[in-house]
Amino acid sequence: MKTSARNVLKGKVKKITKGAVNTEVVVEAGSGTRIVSIITKASAEKLGLKKGKKVYAVIKASDVMIAKD
Repeated sequence: MKTSARNVLKGKVKKITKGAVNTEVVVEAGSGTRIVSIITKASAEKLGLKKGKKVYAVIKASDVMIAKD
């Protein structure tokens, strides 16, 4: 897999919630960090996503905000 995205996190699918059009996918990366993504139902089906399957969370954003208390 080649990508121009700078942030690629390896993980496992922890939860899938299917909707009429979109699917919510929760991926658990290292140290228990969870990433939630909303993708189309068609994309989830094409990828054959299932709980426990190894996947990559690919994050490409022009802005990343930092906050503190």
